[in-house]
Amino acid sequence: MSPLPGRGWWAGLPPAAGAAVMAVGIISVGLHLTGHEVPSLIALALAGALWLVLAADFTARLLGDRRRFRAEADTPAALTAVAATTVLGTRLSLLGWQDVAAALLALAAVLWPGLLFAVVRHWRRRMPGVAFLVCVATQGLAVLAAVLAAAEHHDWLAWAALACFCLGLLLYAVALARFDLGEVAGGAGDHWVAGGALAISSLAASKLTASPVWTGSAHTVLRTATLALLGLSLTWYAVLLTAELRHPRPRYDIRRWATVFPLGMTAAACLSAADPTGVAWLRPLGEVLLWIAVAACLFTCAKFVTSHRPALTGNSAG
Repeated sequence: MSPLPGRGWWAGLPPAAGAAVMAVGIISVGLHLTGHEVPSLIALALAGALWLVLAADFTARLLGDRRRFRAEADTPAALTAVAATTVLGTRLSLLGWQDVAAALLALAAVLWPGLLFAVVRHWRRRMPGVAFLVCVATQGLAVLAAVLAAAEHHDWLAWAALACFCLGLLLYAVALARFDLGEVAGGAGDHWVAGGALAISSLAASKLTASPVWTGSAHTVLRTATLALLGLSLTWYAVLLTAELRHPRPRYDIRRWATVFPLGMTAAACLSAADPTGVAWLRPLGEVLLWIAVAACLFTCAKFVTSHRPALTGNSAG
């Protein structure tokens, strides 16, 4: 009997596949922030379905293939499990599903310390862009905690978000010190996380800035941090885009989803920062960047389908 159609591509997915949930999920957030609710919900449904597939695969490896699970848990890409869960939780919170979002925050918080320790323990001197996932996962916790704090009026969650935000910045500095700058010209896609990590840091800062917990000088510091981080993120965006144009990498690689995520995250950060910082022009900038991210997502989807057509149709040779 032939295998079920499509089984070849999802069985045993690598941890890096979590970047697809992150990418589609943050685009859903961006579409919601710009009032495009129907496409936002479609993207949310797709992100949720992908998350369930990856969660099932993650659990199967944990229970049935501990050797492979331990080997993959040592790689930075394993932290996409945390980051993807927080991005999905953030969108569900915006939808009003606070209990589900809180459950996802709890799950991400449980996964985060063990995976973070395993990853940092196996760091090398020269790392690809995926190393910045230590920051992304931590800031994902900060964003979701801040969003839930605002929705549920829990000040302790806002303080927890602030703690994660500060730790995330420290982890970014450590990752930057180990980042191989040669990846900018030759990376397979995950080099964009160097900028995406700053974008999600800016998003976390904007959510903290909008919180009523901090006023006066504390609010001013958070507003300044939001704008500074967003400025650095946009600088990375320009540098990485220039490198892509000078050194095209047209072949599909699963790490290309780690390119789409920073594109969408930078857009969401601009859209979210406009109101709490009082910088109105960030909103139209975010709208432009959002459609660039949507186009990149659709292009990456098309490349995925083309590259995996035999497996998706069940006609793979052998």
